[in-house]
Amino acid sequence: MSVNTFGRVLRFTTWGESHGPGLGAIVDGCPPGLKLREADIQPYMDARKPGQSRFTTQRKEADAVKILSGVFDNAQGEQVTTGTPIHLMIENTDQRSKDYTQIAQSYRPGHADYAYDAKYGIRDYRGGGRSSARETAARVAAGAVARLIIPKVKITAYVCELGGDRIDHDAINLEEIGNNPFFCPDSWAAKRWEKLVDKARKDGSSLGAVVECVAEGVPAGWGAPVYGKLDADIASAMMSINATKGVEIGAGFGAARLTGEQNADAMSPGEDGKPVFASNNAGGTAGGISTGQPVVCRVAFKPTSSILKEVDSITSDGEATKVRTKGRHDPCVGIRGTPVVEAMMALVLADHKMLHRAQMG
Repeated sequence: MSVNTFGRVLRFTTWGESHGPGLGAIVDGCPPGLKLREADIQPYMDARKPGQSRFTTQRKEADAVKILSGVFDNAQGEQVTTGTPIHLMIENTDQRSKDYTQIAQSYRPGHADYAYDAKYGIRDYRGGGRSSARETAARVAAGAVARLIIPKVKITAYVCELGGDRIDHDAINLEEIGNNPFFCPDSWAAKRWEKLVDKARKDGSSLGAVVECVAEGVPAGWGAPVYGKLDADIASAMMSINATKGVEIGAGFGAARLTGEQNADAMSPGEDGKPVFASNNAGGTAGGISTGQPVVCRVAFKPTSSILKEVDSITSDGEATKVRTKGRHDPCVGIRGTPVVEAMMALVLADHKMLHRAQMG
């Protein structure tokens, strides 16, 4: 299987499967001298790990990260990066492969089962193998390393829509994100979503969601005008996340419904000689390069494909069958996708900071 690596200067490669002994990431290109301990990574892992509420999969994983290489104690006794590849490992401890025996010879609609078989002639049916969202745990670990490279950038992601029910953007309170199991900045929306997700779970179905991510503190100048566009790399990173079906930058598709003057992000002179923008429809980029405004994107997650309701499908022999997926699954994969979106934003921005430094000095 090829193409398991992302990034140009800061590169990370993920490895492992959902039901294997473990999974992880190798982060290469990280500058030396950055303080890094396992405890620095763990809070981000804890935000994503399963089994924390009735609204997510009940698989129980500690998701404790082990750093196997790339760090050493400096003269002050602090563990810091050495500039060599950082190997991050996460053990799988609560996999139940027997839950998937019934679909070993059948394809789950909406999953990558058929596509994997068509490409490789073999697939790991236990939780989907590499196509499982379990792989994203490694991304979150790698994203924690990337944040060390961009300490002045604040990245915040939250669910802004679930099951078609949107938050009130005028009522956003970022302090609410940690007060509910949905990463929701609107307390009233969070209460509504409890009923929505409970119903979907009891019905054996699932719901989709939209995650919004805002990166503040990104200076003007990161990115490139043609094939290394910052917004293009963000879109690529987000589309690589399991179950993602759409990405918007700034106003996104809404920009198509604006006039030129409405969409223009008019500028006026600021006290420091830098522009003051009247709006941010461009999402913090222009011509593929950051403008100094917050970088904003939205990521659409489809409903979880593993559901208990029967769906028409075929077997690997091409015969008609009906499939219902047993096991433990997220009724809304977009919820735990939120920390993954943050991680991928951090990885892209850290890579572009280093690319900028490499060219501009």
